[in-house]
Amino acid sequence: MNFFKRLFGRESPKVDEKRIYNIICPHCFEEFEPEEAVFRASHHSDEDEDFMLQEDEVLNRFRRMFQMAELGEMECVIKSEDVPEENKKRVDGGVLIEVVDKLGVKTDKRLCPYCHNILPSSAGRAPSNIISFVGASQVGKTVYMTSLIHMLQNETARNFDAACMPIDINDYRKFKEDYETPLFENGILLDPTQKEKRMEPFIFELTFKDRSRPPLTLVFFDIAGEGTTDPEYLELKAKHIRKSVGILFLVDPLQIKTIRDKISLQKGDNPGEFTSEYDEARDVFIALYQKFFSKNDYGRTDVPVAIILTKSDMLRLLNDEEYFRENSNVFRNYIHREYFNFNEFENINGEVGRFFDKVDRPFKDALDIYFTNSAYFAVSAIGSNPVNQRVQGIVEPLRVDEPLLWILNKLNIIEGR
Repeated sequence: MNFFKRLFGRESPKVDEKRIYNIICPHCFEEFEPEEAVFRASHHSDEDEDFMLQEDEVLNRFRRMFQMAELGEMECVIKSEDVPEENKKRVDGGVLIEVVDKLGVKTDKRLCPYCHNILPSSAGRAPSNIISFVGASQVGKTVYMTSLIHMLQNETARNFDAACMPIDINDYRKFKEDYETPLFENGILLDPTQKEKRMEPFIFELTFKDRSRPPLTLVFFDIAGEGTTDPEYLELKAKHIRKSVGILFLVDPLQIKTIRDKISLQKGDNPGEFTSEYDEARDVFIALYQKFFSKNDYGRTDVPVAIILTKSDMLRLLNDEEYFRENSNVFRNYIHREYFNFNEFENINGEVGRFFDKVDRPFKDALDIYFTNSAYFAVSAIGSNPVNQRVQGIVEPLRVDEPLLWILNKLNIIEGR
């Protein structure tokens, strides 16, 4: 069996129960050792000056940076070095997850020492993997992210004998109320992320039934498309891209002028939604490259980058076999189960890669040279072109999890053959 795994795929990584992982804060993206985490007291006392309610200047400074409302007085912050060893609880080989303060009260509210935001419970106990969504405004990043997370929880995890669970119940409620329910239950298209708004990360843990395979913490982070060509915005609100283990680079067919013109002629009496202003995908690539990758060795990155052609259902309007045949894989859903199917991947990668080669060769050449570990995909987050900001019929995602599964295979997290 091991021979065939070596021959046809990647062996699944084995969990090291004694290993302690560095933490990357999913809020400010600073990296630190688990021992450096601080704790929020679970109570307050008016009779002890140290435990009185007080302003957390570190947390409020972080919130001011992102135009978020400051918070009022709250429980104090406890540094782990101020707690005797016998009052510390450790798990998984030594990760500190709980302390007992000097008044004898327990707390497991771990905070980042740099921004004082709450850390996921798995921080330090499993690798932290940040997946970034990148693309110009109007390409559908928010809708795609919502569809992807929905699929992960409801179908994809089960297909790989795993469960996908949110780390924080409050964040999950926000995701469900503001994103998942409007799209999947009410058929309402989601508004694009606004440049002045900071999107909170959505954090999920993918846990496999096979305990020899390590759990995976996935941090999904979206940024406003209109900010992707603004260096100041990228520095302030997109630092996570530097820490990403995988990048989902979204390209709308309508960003490509030749395709936009052809679809415009074909859209007929029921055109759906078409935006008049589009940034070129090449502009987004140049801005990202200059900000995050140009200082790498040879100006390149080997981080897995999935180039995703969004709104693939719209490509049927081309009615032109020069790009995609009627029976193309682009229009056919495929579900990867138990392993990442290399045959299906090569088919879609080849088709979409050739499409970019025809419609925007300079863009593809730059991607292939500077993103040394990249592949091409086509997805439809909802399965149809919306009309008046509403889905016509039911939401039927098409191949939305395939780019992420490719990244997980590249990271040796799921098997491929």
